[in-house]
Amino acid sequence: MDAKLNNGRAETLIHARLKRLALLWAQAQGYSACALEVSLPHCRYRADVAAYRPKPSGVGLTAIFECKQALPDLRRDNCCSVAVRARLETVYRRRQILERNLRVHYPNLRIADSLFPEFDSYDFAAIEHHGYARVLRELSALQNCLFDCTKFEKLLRYRCANLFFLVLPNELFEEIEIPVGWGALVESDGAISLARKPVRHENAPENRLRFLQRIAAAGTRVLNRQLEITFDDVVTVRGRCC
Repeated sequence: MDAKLNNGRAETLIHARLKRLALLWAQAQGYSACALEVSLPHCRYRADVAAYRPKPSGVGLTAIFECKQALPDLRRDNCCSVAVRARLETVYRRRQILERNLRVHYPNLRIADSLFPEFDSYDFAAIEHHGYARVLRELSALQNCLFDCTKFEKLLRYRCANLFFLVLPNELFEEIEIPVGWGALVESDGAISLARKPVRHENAPENRLRFLQRIAAAGTRVLNRQLEITFDDVVTVRGRCC
């Protein structure tokens, strides 16, 4: 138990260190407005680090930094929906063929639960067919991957920011593991450096302003926690002002 706790704590510390380094790097690059754990507009995701770099005129540039400390964590969010969907269709057709053959060879599996025989269910699990069970497992895994493991791709598709960076330990960096369009910041000896430049993605000025508002809101939440300001305190002051 202690080993697991220590390992979990070490992983948390690694992730926190990567976020700190990303925050430092962003500010050194002119991103003067930054925050951790920022809820992103137009999607259900949160950015480990979100940053905004102002311009002399007009709306500035936005950036998202995602920190990954382990390869499974990186690959979980780096699924390509096109490839997975193609594989899903293949496996689904394989399931249909298996079920059609099993109905012929095992008519006793039929469950009379419908008014019409052609709509009756079949208890395929009863025969413990290994090939069928393997197809079901892969089908479930692919469906979960398609719906839950496409974070990097969706952040680009939704144009959540102008620039996207992965922040990784040096031993984790592999060019082929970096998603298309993303840059890579690699940590080594307590500092990070740019290992791959990101592709700039244009989005509307109002989206960048909304992004900046999310950074400000996240920063305010942190400040409130530090100063022990609660929502009830705000409501009380609001009542006095009125």
